[in-house]
Amino acid sequence: MKLYKNFDISKNHKKSIILIGNFDGVHLGHQKLFKLANSYKKKFNLNIGVLTFEPMPKMFFNKDIKNFRISSINQKNLILKSLGVDFVITKKFDKKFSRIKSDFFIKEILSKKLEVKYIFVSNNFRFGNKREGNVKQLIKNEKIYDYKIIKPQPLILNNKVISSTYIRSLLERGNLKKTNKLLSRNWSIEGMVEKGRQQGKKVGFPTCNIDIKDYVIAMPGVFAVKIKRKNSNKYLNGIANLGYRPTFNQKKILLEVHIFDFSGNLYNKYLSVEFIKFIRKERKFKNVNQLRKQIQSDLKIAKYN
Repeated sequence: MKLYKNFDISKNHKKSIILIGNFDGVHLGHQKLFKLANSYKKKFNLNIGVLTFEPMPKMFFNKDIKNFRISSINQKNLILKSLGVDFVITKKFDKKFSRIKSDFFIKEILSKKLEVKYIFVSNNFRFGNKREGNVKQLIKNEKIYDYKIIKPQPLILNNKVISSTYIRSLLERGNLKKTNKLLSRNWSIEGMVEKGRQQGKKVGFPTCNIDIKDYVIAMPGVFAVKIKRKNSNKYLNGIANLGYRPTFNQKKILLEVHIFDFSGNLYNKYLSVEFIKFIRKERKFKNVNQLRKQIQSDLKIAKYN
């Protein structure tokens, strides 16, 4: 899968099927979309491309939104590759790009630069300066620029539209089981192991500290997890605390991972942490002994998960 940072794509990627959107989490709703795109790929012998933006427009326009992502760019690209995507254009979303007129986007980018043949967009897709462009405008220009708009129906399960917004809300409410089902995989956080305050070691359970950066903050609490090192297919089992460590008056959200039956130095190593089961909410303990007893109880649940 080829990765581009601008619209100067190779000749063999022009005249393709393009799906436009954030595709955060690449959930079942998105997967349905890519399945449909692959049927077009087979029928018309075309490549599939994704046009996405960094930072996400919502995060660009609202600087107060910090923890928002279901998946990192790297995670998203790996999943897109597995879904048959041939190339991804990750366009930097900045002030200059946000001011582009919708007519310019259609004529100069979609038509001239990409020479797109099929455009997959959701019905509420907006683009151009002050979100002036919409799907009606794209359809109006189909014959002029020789492309076809495809508006797939959203995936609805139990009367609920499956969306990234819905999955974020599930994570925030601690509904990990449903989240993993709608992602069709375990939700995971990737990051570098950092030097912490050594609180875990003092309690008797050494942990790997991982800064969650701009990942969405799931319900603070304790989870059964699986851990994988970069470029390794071997999983290690463990337990994780995602939260503010109120017993130690920590102010910053942090992911702390204790790996079962492991000894070794993982500082500055890149880990992927998969969340398997939500064990309990985070709470403040009167003292370290109380916390230690609770961790021992949590470990039993995590180990026999």
